[in-house]
Amino acid sequence: MRLTVLGGGGFRMPLVYRALMDDQDSAAGRRTEVTLYDTERRRLDAIGAVIAAQAAGRADVPAVRLTTDLDEALRGADFVFSAIRVGGLAGRARDERLPLAEGVLGQETVGAGGVLYGLRTLPVAVRIAERVAALAPDAWVINFTNPAGMVTEAMQRVLGDRVIGICDSPVGLCRRAARAAGVDPNRASYDYVGLNHLGWLRRITVEGRDVLPDLLADEAALTSFEEGKLFGSDWLRTLGALPNEYLHYYYFNRESVAAVRDAPHTRGEFLRAQQAAFYEEATARPEGALAAWERTRLEREETYLAENREATGGWQRDACDLEGGGYDRVALALMRAIARDERTTLILNVRNRTAVPALDADAVVEVPCAVDANGAHPLAVGPVAPGQLGLMLTLKEVERAAIEAAASGSHQAALRAVALHPLVDSVNVARRVLQAAEAGA
Repeated sequence: MRLTVLGGGGFRMPLVYRALMDDQDSAAGRRTEVTLYDTERRRLDAIGAVIAAQAAGRADVPAVRLTTDLDEALRGADFVFSAIRVGGLAGRARDERLPLAEGVLGQETVGAGGVLYGLRTLPVAVRIAERVAALAPDAWVINFTNPAGMVTEAMQRVLGDRVIGICDSPVGLCRRAARAAGVDPNRASYDYVGLNHLGWLRRITVEGRDVLPDLLADEAALTSFEEGKLFGSDWLRTLGALPNEYLHYYYFNRESVAAVRDAPHTRGEFLRAQQAAFYEEATARPEGALAAWERTRLEREETYLAENREATGGWQRDACDLEGGGYDRVALALMRAIARDERTTLILNVRNRTAVPALDADAVVEVPCAVDANGAHPLAVGPVAPGQLGLMLTLKEVERAAIEAAASGSHQAALRAVALHPLVDSVNVARRVLQAAEAGA
């Protein structure tokens, strides 16, 4: 099996390689070849040093090669894992700061900042899809590039259902909730519905019984894990469901914006400085690259959603949530299911078909899917609560306006994408944010 990783010099790439090494099927591990592609050779070399240290002393590890040539990376690939960041962390920092200057949320995938990131990323993602179609038409594309739902839908317009989006947020929520409910996460099934970074866990079923009502009724259990602390038990009982962590920006927008504005730096600014230090250290001392990466990764996980946690009283993440990854295990499970026909159920970003009745067939949604050698097949989730569906429909219109703007260059479509977002409170604000982004492009 040949796996190509786009954005292979990215900081989290060693998580993917670690998952591949830990694959229980050693024969499959021996057959795996990994090609890491990045536009920056320095980043590739630094991550290459980390991976070499991970593999040291272990037998039958996946072979790795590095390249800055996209076409070379794609030829012969069976799977293409896309984790690119167009504009780098400097671009992310600008996406966050421009909306904050107008008093609205600045965040990587949510609000005006997420739309700006999408507008910059979509043209590149579509060009990649076109190269995959030309050079590796039988490859499966696993998209982790944010905004994941928007990017997956745009790439599907070129490659169809061979593009599947993944995210670590739903699986993290499901496993935390199951543990809090006192059940083995691997024995439960999950009723989850939404779009990427906009979803709700509605049922946790074990042996035919939904244990979520008991969890919602148990104050101690409900406040023992991240989402319970983040949203508060009263609000979760009011909803009757467990929201994805990113919905904190919607349900507690005023508090979230205040916390982000009061912080000394945005998340993008923090990561830009942190990762610059890591890449510099790993380049100067390749023999210490793995230790530097582990130290930096732990700090990254400890500070995840720090402003949101500060806005809800301040609390630390649980040890099990500091392991890192999640998306790497989803990616591996997806590849195993397709390559070996090891049938499984995963929460993925796929074409809706008929899974969510109120959305059209081509809308990319985030729902449980049955996965086999023929790809991911969305499972019907049934009717969606009006409050949830309203947000989904609005955000889908935002995504599609951004896709239109990226494809056509239409300023009007770009303005619609920013102004229609529910966390942008004025068309004039949208205009100024978009103008500032265009001026700095």
